Amino acid sequence: SPEMPLDEKLRAVARGIYGASEVTFTDGALHHLKEFEARGFGQLPVCVAKTQYSLTDQPHIRGVPEGFAIHIRDVEVRAGAGFILALAGDMMTMPALPPRPRAWEIDLAADGSIRGVA
Repeated sequence: SPEMPLDEKLRAVARGIYGASEVTFTDGALHHLKEFEARGFGQLPVCVAKTQYSLTDQPHIRGVPEGFAIHIRDVEVRAGAGFILALAGDMMTMPALPPRPRAWEIDLAADGSIRGVA
């Protein structure tokens, strides 16, 4: 539900989708969640970035484990996309593109040379 606190939304995803029995948060992640809610981002949906190799946040745990915890180490606002991103385990994310990517500045000149590449 959009009205749920962000930490409860993350618990609902971890328990309902991944089957986690517990969700833990670093102090920094909890601080950011409260800050995001105070700034008006509390109604946003949540997304969890975790390993694709396991239902847990640990890639070496395979199959359908039971009784595991998902550890949220940090959270970020993805305001443009309209969601809160929770980072679980050692998952890395790719940087976002700027409003106008440099690729738009690259062109091929009539003589075959490439323009716009520094």
